[in-house]
Amino acid sequence: MLTLIRPDYNAICIEGARIVAELVRKKPDCILGFATGSSPLGLYQELIRMHQEEGLDFSKVTTFNLDEYVGLPPGHDQSYHFFMWENLFKHINVNPGYVHLPAGMADDVEEHCEWYDKRIDEVGGLDLQILGIGSNGHIAFNEPGSSLGSRTRVKTLTEKTRQDNARFFESIDQVPKYAITMGIGTIMDARKLILLASGKNKAQAIKNTLEGPISAMVPATIVQMHRHATLLIDEDAAGMLTADWRVD
Repeated sequence: MLTLIRPDYNAICIEGARIVAELVRKKPDCILGFATGSSPLGLYQELIRMHQEEGLDFSKVTTFNLDEYVGLPPGHDQSYHFFMWENLFKHINVNPGYVHLPAGMADDVEEHCEWYDKRIDEVGGLDLQILGIGSNGHIAFNEPGSSLGSRTRVKTLTEKTRQDNARFFESIDQVPKYAITMGIGTIMDARKLILLASGKNKAQAIKNTLEGPISAMVPATIVQMHRHATLLIDEDAAGMLTADWRVD
């Protein structure tokens, strides 16, 4: 596990995009795992810039997303399907046939979850998975208490997570109570991980992730066990760390 502390959010996003771009150039048909939420937005903006100004080519890349709300149609402005197309996919030359997003409106959600994991295996597994981290230490929608060996499945969202996400809806009553999420085991199967964290509100979660014991109660702690995980955190998110994790 490599921890890189950078001055601000923009710096960690540029660093993360550089890692992604390096992989895409080295392996044009790579398998990328994407995340939603505010954490990766700057990274996606930098990838868009690289595509438009430097010719970074996504035409052979296959993508899988971490999660999706159950019950939101793809066209809903708070669905993660909508998020990805608005904030990344429609601005780059990704092949729509190579894009995979969990189907929150699937007739049989459990069957769809099984298919999703099998599909990842069929294409050769994730080369790189991008992650954010929740203030309670969750990754994707793997809430505290999730099995560290879990696979893609439906999870009940904690009240804390629903409150954190309520700012995107008119009220907390509109925030879905369930989500499809890649499991922790599925995430850990990726050959590389990038975890982004920015802001003082993530400082406790980052301290627990880096300096606490590996625990299902703080799901992000499992990244300590990954051979090729890179944590990109800004000064604010690093504010509670007691050890010096700085790497130039």
